[in-house]
Amino acid sequence: MLKGKVSLDVTNLDNFEYDMSKCIKCKGCTWVDHIYMPGMTFSTRCPSATRYLFDSYGAYGKMRIGTAMLEGRMEYSDELLKILYACTLCGACDVGCKRNLDLEIELTLEALRVKAVKDGKGPMPQHKKVARNIASQHNRLGSPHPNRNKWLPNDIKPAEKADVLYFVGCSAAYTSPEIAQATARILKASGTPFMLMPDEWCCGNVLYSVGMVDEARELAKRNVEEVRKTGAKTLLLSCAEGYRMWKVDYPKLLNISTEDLGFKVVHLVEFVDELIKQGALKLKKRVDLRLTYHDSCSLSRLSEPWKPWKGERGEWGMVSPRLERRRGANGVYQPPRDILQAIPGVELVEMIRMKENAFCCGAGRGTREAFPDFASWAAKERLQEVKAIGVKAIVSTCPWCKENFAQAASKDGEKLKVLDISEIILAAI
Repeated sequence: MLKGKVSLDVTNLDNFEYDMSKCIKCKGCTWVDHIYMPGMTFSTRCPSATRYLFDSYGAYGKMRIGTAMLEGRMEYSDELLKILYACTLCGACDVGCKRNLDLEIELTLEALRVKAVKDGKGPMPQHKKVARNIASQHNRLGSPHPNRNKWLPNDIKPAEKADVLYFVGCSAAYTSPEIAQATARILKASGTPFMLMPDEWCCGNVLYSVGMVDEARELAKRNVEEVRKTGAKTLLLSCAEGYRMWKVDYPKLLNISTEDLGFKVVHLVEFVDELIKQGALKLKKRVDLRLTYHDSCSLSRLSEPWKPWKGERGEWGMVSPRLERRRGANGVYQPPRDILQAIPGVELVEMIRMKENAFCCGAGRGTREAFPDFASWAAKERLQEVKAIGVKAIVSTCPWCKENFAQAASKDGEKLKVLDISEIILAAI
């Protein structure tokens, strides 16, 4: 709506007509602001625009495509679907735009995918396979559901009742069990009783990310209710993608605020950072390693709490009541850095693109499933940055990042260590 009633509801593309029409194609969504850049090397923040080198793949192109779709001037095609889905929805464009114009780019991109699904054209075939896996086995991988807790070591016994509930997620349960095991051992070492969900299902991250909102909403209702039944006060995650889903997208789907979930959603790094600063967890063992930290998109610029909003848009785009913009600056940036710097022997070296300007690993939001070559390219692009600063390891906070970086590094014969932060925390205990 250019004027009139408007909300942040992604199930109606009309809500973002103003945002699409007011894009001035400045490309602040593609380029990192010059004040943060030492030169032209590693100067872009949008994986899609950097990879495909055509305006349609940048947010500025998609805003025009969206406007044309609203006006009935553009038909669906295979190329159009590729443009909509060959994108990691990493939020870099949204942060860039809100530096200048405060347009809701990320929500618009989500709304375009929702519209594609509603119109019977989306998502991609690979995404439909993921949806079938979730429906039949309650995990995105299609692995046997009874095997979900096989990651649990024999010496770790979750409590039947505790304030902390550890939501493991599909990746750590099936493909990266070392992350779940390290997390459980960290909790044990800190003397923190924790429980698991009686019957954990997929969080539905891919479903929401590709526009399948009806299926994602049903999962959200089920999962939130299951957590509330346990009486847990804190929902702990070691997966950045799952963290964003629970903290931001579940409230979005359920039309509530993050604070109305009835429990606190925290990532392992927030939990451990607090334990360290309270003196409840000591990191005494040396880990002699020169490393860098990768800001996973869903823990950083995409992780700010959600608040529903609806109101009126008037002259010059002014809205009433006041809309508090989510600009990405208040993501989880400092806790992981403080943890790494608290470990004896660790030398933390920052990459050129860091915090809200970080370059996405390329794996998330349905990208690796439908466009594996693009996902691999994005990881290699980021690893070039790692190589440029001369470190021995890259540390992330998400199994999706770890898996994608590890695969890219092994293909290129890199000797780089790819670690999840849970592993290096455990090594220091």
